[in-house]
Amino acid sequence: MKPGLPYLSLITFLPLAGALVVLLLPKTQERAMKVAALGASVASLLLTFCAWTRFVPSAGMMLVERHPWIAALNVDYHVGVDGLSVAMVLLTAVITPLAMLAHWKLKENVKLFFFLFLLLETGMFGVFTALNFFHWFIYWELGLIPMFFLIKIWGHENRTYASFKFFLYTLGGSIGMLVAFGFLWMATGTFDFIELRALAANGELGRTLAEFALRWHWNPATFASVLFWATLVGFAIKVPIWPFHTWLPDAHTQAPTGGSMVLAAILLKMGVYGFLRVVLPIFPAQVAAHVDILLLLALASIVLGAFAALAQTDFKRLVAYSSVNHMGYAMLGIFATAAAAGPEMFNDKAAALNGAVLQMFNHGISSAALFFMVGVIYDRTHTRALADYGGLRKIMPIYAGILGISMFSSLGLPGLNGFVGEFLVFKGAFPVVTKTAIAATIGLVVTAVFLLQMMQKVCFGPLNEKWNGLTDMTAREQFIGAMLMFFMFWIGIYPAPLLDAANDAVMGLVKLFEVAR
Repeated sequence: MKPGLPYLSLITFLPLAGALVVLLLPKTQERAMKVAALGASVASLLLTFCAWTRFVPSAGMMLVERHPWIAALNVDYHVGVDGLSVAMVLLTAVITPLAMLAHWKLKENVKLFFFLFLLLETGMFGVFTALNFFHWFIYWELGLIPMFFLIKIWGHENRTYASFKFFLYTLGGSIGMLVAFGFLWMATGTFDFIELRALAANGELGRTLAEFALRWHWNPATFASVLFWATLVGFAIKVPIWPFHTWLPDAHTQAPTGGSMVLAAILLKMGVYGFLRVVLPIFPAQVAAHVDILLLLALASIVLGAFAALAQTDFKRLVAYSSVNHMGYAMLGIFATAAAAGPEMFNDKAAALNGAVLQMFNHGISSAALFFMVGVIYDRTHTRALADYGGLRKIMPIYAGILGISMFSSLGLPGLNGFVGEFLVFKGAFPVVTKTAIAATIGLVVTAVFLLQMMQKVCFGPLNEKWNGLTDMTAREQFIGAMLMFFMFWIGIYPAPLLDAANDAVMGLVKLFEVAR
């Protein structure tokens, strides 16, 4: 392949091309639609692997494409990946075709389903590669609209309520971000994330915002804080951080299996990624000033999310609340970076932030696996009530085995992917924010309890006689499970490629706060 190949544009727009092919195919050609959709997604996956092999962490932003677009607004088409985003592009490329494959037997509105899924994939790729807020925001909204329809049309019994709640929460957060960046553009004349980061790093952004606020007779400190909170809440809703999380259990529970896989594995990570790409580098002073509040929100997500999961009787709702808990660990690692500490804590902060970046990828794999396993059993039993299961390992041993490995991955068992990220978060956070880290260990204990209880209720104990005729996982289902387990074991045993990819970018973020202080 030519060195100048625009990898990121091809990766992003191949699913969009596939969506157009699906749209043009006759309604009767359902299998052709599925093949075209899966083919476009797999093509993006193969190109992502090619891009991964060319990624050099020490080189900073790579595979950059920049072209003038809207001169009047100083907007360029600007894309690139660094250690903060390259793993998220890989995660998106891996999970999306597996989520499509989970719906290979779909019979209802096949054309629209796979068309929307490919649009969603383009939006997700764009969020992780775009470096200018103008087209980044288009991709951000493109991740909202298809998911709304996927829940609304193919969801379960309360899908209308869940889809509108998801839409309104996310839209509300998006409006705040849009207004904040409108003011940033008026003050600085740029939407570019890299340029705004450079302005923030040398103090020019703070001075520019202060001058802009004074021209309008606003208090400069209050003005900067309002922009910060408007941006932060938009991402906090997407993560979601407590107390902005209430849309998530409903959306997850009502979404179709593939929708839940993508929602948990990738859409939530868009929020976490926003903190890494936007909030920390552009608003370092405001993050540092409010770090105690932010750490408290992360702690609440960890502990309250775990207790909420423990209280659930619905299989899928339990897994949904576990996402609130697990994203709390990532946010703990991110906010620990901004905590007041001496230069001797630099490596600890870097460890916590590396753990948070790795936790994003790890949770994407384990949550997609758990939601897929919920979908597998729901397709056979048409119930999600944990009390209705029991003893399934006797008739579905393969299912029980894959569910067990996925559960231990989410729990953080050494040797599986979840352990590495959580270990680094706590290893880094303990010296820096000791009290918060100690309190957060309550979440670790409760997480073990609710996941082990889940496994006990589904797979062990006496078999419910009405499930006697259930069949074990098909070859297609086993393939999806095997692909996800590959990443669980690979990262658990050898996480170096992901950590090496992220470390230089992580160190750069930590240095921002050292300079700011």
